Amino acid sequence: MANNNNNGKMSREQAGKKGGNKTAREHGQEFYEEIGEKGGKERSRQQNNNNND
Repeated sequence: MANNNNNGKMSREQAGKKGGNKTAREHGQEFYEEIGEKGGKERSRQQNNNNND
């Protein structure tokens, strides 16, 4: 990835990708499956609460 910023600083996109790759290496697929399931349940709960108002 080319570094187009001054002073050798990385972009937010580059920093996010670097952090995401590190998280993926350290935690693996099960981690993402678990947080995805939690997020899906919470989103469903929020939508159900909005529909009941």
